[in-house]
Amino acid sequence: MPTYEYKCEDCNYEFSMILSISEREKEKITCPSCKSDKIRQIPSSFMAKTSRKS
Repeated sequence: MPTYEYKCEDCNYEFSMILSISEREKEKITCPSCKSDKIRQIPSSFMAKTSRKS
């Protein structure tokens, strides 16, 4: 499942959530610190795991 990173625009708290794509589309994301719904997604790095050796 993808990890999404967010930042609250009210309190500047940065947090990450592991959600499936369908959960992300359905769920209303709120800040765990101040419960605000003024959340913006921030870019994050990722790592691709393959079964083949490189």
